Amino acid sequence: MSRRFGTRLIDLVAAIGSDPGDPAELRVRKALIILFSILVLPVGVIWAALYWANGEAGAAALPLSYSIFSVIALVAFDRTRSFTLLRRAELGAILVTPFLLGVTLGGLVASSGVVLWAFLAPLGAIAFESPRRAWRWFGVFLLFVIITTPVANFVRSEPSALPESMVLTFMALNIIGVSFAAFFLLATFARQRQDAQERADGLLLNILPASVAERLKLDQSQMAEHHDQVTVLFADVVDFTPMSTGLSPADVVGVLDRLFSDFDDLVDRYGVEKIKTIGDAYMVAAGVPEPRIDHATVMADLALEMCELAGRHRRGDGGFIRLRIGVNSGSVVAGVIGRRKFIYDLWGDAVNVASRMESHGMPGRIQIAEPTYKLINTAFECEPRGEIEVKGKGMVQTWFLVGRRPEPSTEPTSNPTGSAV
Repeated sequence: MSRRFGTRLIDLVAAIGSDPGDPAELRVRKALIILFSILVLPVGVIWAALYWANGEAGAAALPLSYSIFSVIALVAFDRTRSFTLLRRAELGAILVTPFLLGVTLGGLVASSGVVLWAFLAPLGAIAFESPRRAWRWFGVFLLFVIITTPVANFVRSEPSALPESMVLTFMALNIIGVSFAAFFLLATFARQRQDAQERADGLLLNILPASVAERLKLDQSQMAEHHDQVTVLFADVVDFTPMSTGLSPADVVGVLDRLFSDFDDLVDRYGVEKIKTIGDAYMVAAGVPEPRIDHATVMADLALEMCELAGRHRRGDGGFIRLRIGVNSGSVVAGVIGRRKFIYDLWGDAVNVASRMESHGMPGRIQIAEPTYKLINTAFECEPRGEIEVKGKGMVQTWFLVGRRPEPSTEPTSNPTGSAV
């Protein structure tokens, strides 16, 4: 119960000043700086109360002012959505306030090293801004550490008269507080960056094969490979264009989404690679990016199951969906093209012929070219169609894939006398 409440509270706080159009990394930084501000906010109130109780009214005013300023900055951010304003205000306040407090109390020792809190400014700049700009914040922090005591001696002739026990207590509280805030900042930043990276990796794996995605993350130079043994499948929904004219856009997308989502599940189960969808067409390949000797047979099994599965889906007009499928085997070139909205694609004669097998096929049938037939005919029943004319290839011999051949019987036969042979 408490964990759920804490998660909801964090989500509520992170929603301050959020913008649905923000990139994922910016949303992470916004949420983190708000959580950081909320975390440090009560510290200012507590420190103010402790200094006030020990007779240091001037010192008490500084952390209290910081807390009030931080609340105002958060409210302004929620109204203006200006992340730059919030970032500069929070980092500037957390950098300057400890320095002024150290000067007010009489130096590093008398203030129990309260200037250590200023270290959260360059640390926060790494998380909220950029490592390059964080160096500037770190340089100012070092400067404040160096000049705190000299400036305090100039401003105040005598350091604060806090009891030694209180000075040591404040020293421990400052060290613990800064350490906890720094650890929380880094841990939260690392977790949110990891979540964002996992989401980005998940999207990348929806576009590219896993092995290709890993290589692309390491090297974004041109990626192309030649594969000798590949089987390519094209599937197209029969009469989809006239069917879709009577449907709303949402219904058109819904029909294809349900069908192609089921195809995606089949592709995962068979361990082949979905290449892309083109309108109402679906392209799959076996043997890329990793070679496999059963590329033709596994694609034949997939094609048969795709036809069966499509027959269980309803069209927008209530009828059942039928596919026209074409399959061919051979060598291809595979690679990633583009730098924005890139795609993993295949090229070559085998791909072109597979596409023609689909476009010149018949509704509800799986048409295969001769290279695929030679690889699967011993395991699958195929019905000769004869030669068809294919653009750029002339006359091509084709077959219709019917189904798997029955497995040979392993039962022993008997002779007329009843004894087993």
